[in-house]
Amino acid sequence: MTQTSEAAHAEMFAALCREVGFCLHPKGEKRVLEALPNGLDAAVRAVFDAEGVDFASATGDLRRAVRDCLKANLPAV
Repeated sequence: MTQTSEAAHAEMFAALCREVGFCLHPKGEKRVLEALPNGLDAAVRAVFDAEGVDFASATGDLRRAVRDCLKANLPAV
């Protein structure tokens, strides 16, 4: 990812931290950015992996909250 791409996604990660409580470290953010081209669901799984939370045992509400937050804050390309 380029510096510009990372800066464009900064607000998305800030919102994820504020709204859902998943404050990812730079390596975690990179994993999510690498997963985004594979779709929003892949990015959601990457968020859970980066945060160390088991995706399968997470509640549907939490998974939906992460997905909705990512979708609402994706930068326009």
